[in-house]
Amino acid sequence: MMHKMTAATLAALAAFAMPAAAQSPRDMVDIRVLSGWQMPDGTHVAALEFSLAEGWKTYWRAPGDAGIPPRIDWAGSGNLDAAEIIWPTPQQTETSGMRTIGYAGDLVLPVRLTPRRADRAIALEARLEIGVCKDVCMPVEITVGADLPAGVNDRDPKIAAALADTPYTADEAGVGRVACTLSPLDGGGLRLVAEVDMKPMGGQELIVVEVESPELWVAQSETERQGDRLRAVTQVHHVEGGGVMIDRSELRLTVLSTGGAAEIEGCPGG
Repeated sequence: MMHKMTAATLAALAAFAMPAAAQSPRDMVDIRVLSGWQMPDGTHVAALEFSLAEGWKTYWRAPGDAGIPPRIDWAGSGNLDAAEIIWPTPQQTETSGMRTIGYAGDLVLPVRLTPRRADRAIALEARLEIGVCKDVCMPVEITVGADLPAGVNDRDPKIAAALADTPYTADEAGVGRVACTLSPLDGGGLRLVAEVDMKPMGGQELIVVEVESPELWVAQSETERQGDRLRAVTQVHHVEGGGVMIDRSELRLTVLSTGGAAEIEGCPGG
């Protein structure tokens, strides 16, 4: 939603147009498939393993105002009905004076795959469009693939560790009251105020608000703590300038901090 972004955001994103002489995508990031194992219910747990060159980073699903969200297309796969990415807990960093959310170094990104036929191999193909950043940012397109045989039960310790590094559920994090207040903004869009009752998990607390509809854009929130309550204020706009309708049950709040993260599904009225 370019017309709603700040000048600072546009300046940060403009770095994607900067050339990186004599560098190919493989100089910055290498991606391969970890074949994983089949679950008793017939689904298959695999992963994409990212090896980022020193100093380079890539982004989480909600990357912050200065980041580029990753896109992964599974359409070229065979014997695949559905793919669900299981995101490990990301880190917060500063880019051009703005907070971004993502990963540096090595990243194992687990994927839960549902085959059409559980007794046959999955011919996995993933076409990735990601942003990688260091002193400059670059768009990278990489296609990777592998055959994932049925009947493999041995767990890959790299994937198991990544699965253990996902955010806590609301119950696990001891989250109490959760409420969101929506109000119209002059010129269109909605102001959203989220309140989450929970004790601190660590420093640099941030509530990331996500909506289900790809037609809506959510600004990075301003988050503050008031005792045992976190309060975040953000804006939601339609990417084409249209009206904004939000299903509260499909709101997702992720509390990030230096001490861990918690994911909250749904946000009722205050």
